[in-house]
Amino acid sequence: MEDKELKAGTEQQSGKFSIFGDMLDIMEAAVVTIFVFLLIFTYLLKPVTVEGSSMEPTLYNNDKLLIVTTLATPDNGDIVVIDNHDSALFADDAETVLYDTDGLNMVLVKRLIAKGGQEVDIDFNSGDVRVDGKKLEEKYIKAATTRDDGAFTYPFRVPEGYIFVMGDNRLGSTDSRSPAVGLIPEDEVLGVALLRYGREQQLCKSWFDRFALLW
Repeated sequence: MEDKELKAGTEQQSGKFSIFGDMLDIMEAAVVTIFVFLLIFTYLLKPVTVEGSSMEPTLYNNDKLLIVTTLATPDNGDIVVIDNHDSALFADDAETVLYDTDGLNMVLVKRLIAKGGQEVDIDFNSGDVRVDGKKLEEKYIKAATTRDDGAFTYPFRVPEGYIFVMGDNRLGSTDSRSPAVGLIPEDEVLGVALLRYGREQQLCKSWFDRFALLW
């Protein structure tokens, strides 16, 4: 009788240990999940809120973006987030010698038009933008690129280590066309826009309009 009671007690104790072990496994999985989540959102993905109208109609004021901060090399046409602390302009008429200047000292959201080594040409009469002689099919812009803010004489070649950016709202964007922004050092790119979310309800025709993949 005592053996049976001892065996039952052992089995009950074993069951408690099993439940306790399962709880520890769940807690461990939760901790690892939280750690990975924090790691991703600290080093790989970050949320950004759009301010202003310079990227309309692609992005509106208060749109939320999820940007890839590392492991992403931006390509032409990508929407990039920039810490515009430093900029560069040409010191000579031949546009071969650069000098550093202050940027707008703010975070900008713009579209990457050309990278180092590529030639940018803008016809401000027709609004055509060409990169390396090829006209861009810019279905994303709000209006043609007819505003020249005087930063450069076109065509010109973007120096290595820099990028040329513009907002999609070409008549309402301060971007690389302006001496206030100029050429952006590549190391001032904070990330590439991956996802738009959280658009204000009055700008959405349906619930699905709140989201859009951008990359």
